[in-house]
Formats: sequence, structure tokens, C-alpha cells
Amino acid sequence: MPGQALQLYTLREFTKTADAVRETLARVREIGFRAVQLSAVAALDNDLTPEELGTWLRELDLQCIATHRPWASLLNDTEREIALHKAIGCDYVAIGGIPDGYDKLNPADYQRFLRESLAVRTKLADAGIRFGHHNHAFEFDRGAVGADVSPWDVLINEGGEDYYLELDVYWAWHGGVDPVQLFSRMNGRVPVVHIKDKAVIEGNPVMAPIGEGNLPWGSIIQAGNAAGVEWWCVEQDECHRDAFASVESSYRYLKEAHGLL
Repeated sequence: MPGQALQLYTLREFTKTADAVRETLARVREIGFRAVQLSAVAALDNDLTPEELGTWLRELDLQCIATHRPWASLLNDTEREIALHKAIGCDYVAIGGIPDGYDKLNPADYQRFLRESLAVRTKLADAGIRFGHHNHAFEFDRGAVGADVSPWDVLINEGGEDYYLELDVYWAWHGGVDPVQLFSRMNGRVPVVHIKDKAVIEGNPVMAPIGEGNLPWGSIIQAGNAAGVEWWCVEQDECHRDAFASVESSYRYLKEAHGLL
């Protein structure tokens, strides 16, 4: 049964020091989440070691199901990145988008990245760590350079079964693509999916807690589960009320309406 997790990017203002991370993880567990994704945890660059973080995760019975890490670190310091993931018990790393040095709108540059990232991805795989790619909306642009495929099409069609796709449902929807149809093309390659809702406030589209907007969650979750989603990961980039209250609202909705624990 798929579960739900929290992308800590949502609470990035509360992960800047080791003490803040410890308190935040405890609050996340109290809400009910059993898993987290680590992204934008500034304390890891300051006063928090991966080993200490791993200890806290185990003490709180929280599983780290994924990370976002800079491509430069994965490329230039691969062994250190592997050690970090081993310390926190995580077997999946994703990049937040195509790295600098590649044209984010040009499908040919995504083909180039697939080739040039292979050595790093192989090292990660040999260490038992899966590699994924997160989308925004621009990856679905078919017209930016006169191409008949989008950048995301390239990743789906040419990435191979071990190039995982960390689909962000909100951004796919924002880009005019039906996530349900995407799932049918990514079967077995979407272990972690990012979710937030899309609402309208005073005539403007905004990010919202799951269940407080207009995305068709019943069909989305059904299609994702059929495609092999392991974790539905709540990631609300911008919260328009207290961030902890927002993620708790998402958690309660997913648990009560869709049975996701």
C-alpha cells in the first residue's frame, strides 16, 4: 500500500539549524507522517551531520524516502553523497531540474544530460541508490525550440527504466498536461510523486493543501497507484497560512479521503 510523506522543502524555514531540524522532525511525526524527503535542509551545510540526522530519524521512526541534492555535488563528490544517503538510510536521490549548463527548454540538451550523467548514475546504482528527475512546468513545453517533443517526453522515452521520474503533479497540471495520462507512460518509474493542490483566491491561482483546491485527486491517486507509486509526497512550495497547519491539512485529507497513511 502506498504511503504519504512530507517534502521538508515545505518547512525549509524551520530546518536552518540542528536544533530546529530536531524540533521540526518531531512535529512532523506528531502530525502523523511516517516518512520525509530531505530538501533545502540548510543545517546539513552548517551544524548537523548526516550521522546525527540519521539517528534522529530512527529515534522518531521516520523513514527518509528521498532527497534532493545538487547535481554539482553528485557529479564532483559522488562518494560523499553516497555516504550521506547511507547515513540517513535513503535509497533515492533526485535532482530538482536539469542542471545549469543545459538549456532547460531544449529536448536535445536533455538527451545530452542523459548521456553525460550516466557514469554518476551508474555509481549511485551500484551503491543501491536510485536516481530521479523532478519537473516543473517548463519541461512540458513542446514549442520553445520548434521541437515536436517536450523535454519531459525525452526523459520518458529515452531515459530507460532506471531513470526515475519524480513527477510533480501540480506543475504538470500547470503545464497543461493530465497527470493521469502521464502515469500511464511512466509505469514503474514513479516511486515518489510530489503533490500540492491548486486553488483560486481572489481570482488568482495559488498552491494549496491537498483537498482544498481543484485537482481531481481520486483519479490522480488511482492512476499513480496503478503505475507503482510508493510514496505520495506533500510539497507545498508556498503556504498562505501557517506551514505546519497546511501540511497537517494535507495529511488529514489524504488519510481520511484516500486511506494513505
